[in-house]
Amino acid sequence: MVLTAFPVGFFAGLFGIGGGLITVPFLFFIFDSLNINQDYLMHLAVGTSFAIIIPTSLISVLTHKKHGSVDFSVIKNYAIFVIIGVLSGTIFAAILHTKSLLLFFTVIVYLLGAYLLNLRDKKNKLKTNFNLLPRVLLGFVSGFISATMGIGGAVMNVPILRYFGYPINKAIGSAAAIGSVISLFGAIGFLITGSYLKTDLPLSIGFINIPAFLIFIPITMVMARVGANTVQKIDKSKLQRFFGIFLYLVGTVFLYRFLTI
Repeated sequence: MVLTAFPVGFFAGLFGIGGGLITVPFLFFIFDSLNINQDYLMHLAVGTSFAIIIPTSLISVLTHKKHGSVDFSVIKNYAIFVIIGVLSGTIFAAILHTKSLLLFFTVIVYLLGAYLLNLRDKKNKLKTNFNLLPRVLLGFVSGFISATMGIGGAVMNVPILRYFGYPINKAIGSAAAIGSVISLFGAIGFLITGSYLKTDLPLSIGFINIPAFLIFIPITMVMARVGANTVQKIDKSKLQRFFGIFLYLVGTVFLYRFLTI
């Protein structure tokens, strides 16, 4: 867990993600090695990931804010629809089996990775016409998918904000802020659903594992700041490609686990 926390925090700041794309796979394998109930392996990894993301994403947001890379107006008008999606997604995830969650995670990650690798940089100015209908639909979808995957939503919201013309650095910073909202409500949702199902998982409250939370938090908070500062020094077009390749790698790991579970 200690070794995993360092890359989780760094990539959280670098890509504007809460770190769930790395945390969920690693926690899944760690809990699996500890013989946690197979029926709730993925649920525990996802719920714990959300709890870890809360402080990590806040550090990432504050660092991106210093560089002027956070558009709070989008967050204010968009977050309510994301929250509705998150709450719906946590209920949906609670009724799925671990293998179904693995397949869902893998497919979404591959689709988003392909989108970013094929997205050309837009030269036009930042658009501000993020109208109500796309806010409702995309907000709900990103929240719903993020909740079932245990992520802060950057894999959804970075591509969404890029589609609406946001430069990659501002899309990453704003997605990190949206992720802090997603992680808070996601953690609450998995805590409640896990408690309701009376899963009785060791050293856990609901679907949140306490030792993992305490180990990850101090390391990821420091490394998130390092990653967020690093992103300002990287060529933006390369960063977008790195993000796409990163998603493919994560998807491949989960595809392998899906086929072998």
